[in-house]
Amino acid sequence: CVIMANITLSVSEELKEKLEEFKEINWSAVAREAFVRKLADLEFLEQFKSKSRLTSEDAIRLGKEINKQLAKRYLEA
Repeated sequence: CVIMANITLSVSEELKEKLEEFKEINWSAVAREAFVRKLADLEFLEQFKSKSRLTSEDAIRLGKEINKQLAKRYLEA
């Protein structure tokens, strides 16, 4: 048996109205999945950072370059 804790999220009225248009979607499950994915990303980055010799400035520069290349790839698709 998994014990679940509750959290409360605040969203804009506009977002709430849009979410309510899709009553068949379990928005709590969507949020849980997003939290799990984001945590996995952050844990990966922490592990990568602990083994890296990159400076913070290097990492920011590299991240910006990756974002630029991804944007270019998706905009051309």
